[in-house]
Amino acid sequence: MTTRILVLNAHPHTDDNHYCAALADAYEAGAREGGHAVKRIDLADLDYPVLRDPAEFEAPPPPDVLAAQEATLECNHLVVVFPVWLGAMPAYSRAFFEQFARAHFALAENPEGGWPIRRLKGRSARVIATMGMPAAAYRLMFKARGVRAFAASTLAMSGFKPVRETLIGMVGVGDDKGRLKRRLEQVRALGVRGR
Repeated sequence: MTTRILVLNAHPHTDDNHYCAALADAYEAGAREGGHAVKRIDLADLDYPVLRDPAEFEAPPPPDVLAAQEATLECNHLVVVFPVWLGAMPAYSRAFFEQFARAHFALAENPEGGWPIRRLKGRSARVIATMGMPAAAYRLMFKARGVRAFAASTLAMSGFKPVRETLIGMVGVGDDKGRLKRRLEQVRALGVRGR
C-alpha cells in the first residue's frame, strides 16, 4: 500500500553534511524505493520567528510554516529527524513546532468542554533523534525525556498514532563509520516499509 510521507529534517543548520541530513536522505530514498509518495522539508531553509506573545498562537503562521501545515494535511505518515542538544530538540526546531501549532492547526478547543480536539488524527509518525552520548545511556539515565516529551506532547497530543522513536547515539564522537552506515541502512529500510 502506498503511503504519503512527509520527511522533516529538523536540524537547524543549513549544512547538508551532517548526519541528520544523511538520515533524512536515507529514509526518503527508501520510501521512494518502496513506492511511497514523499515530500521533504528542511527546517533550516525556512524563515520563521520565535513566538513571544501567547496571542500569536491565534493568528496564522508565516508562509513557510503554512506550506508545512498543508504538506502535513496531505500526508498519512510524518518523519521528524533532529539532533538532541542539551537533552532535547534544538530551540530553532522547537520554534517551528510552536509556529506549526498556530491557528488551532494541531489542537482545537472542544465546544463541549473537556479534552481538546486532536486535529491531526489518522496519521502515524516516526521520530529519529541523534545524539553524542550512547542512546542506551540517554534512555536509562535520562529516560529519553526530551524526545519522549516531543513525541507525546506535540505529536501524540495532536492525534498522531502510533508515534515510534529511533534513537541513534555516539554521533560525532569518535564515529564508528561502519556502525553509522548500518544505521543509515536501517533507516532506509524503515522508509521502504513506510514506517
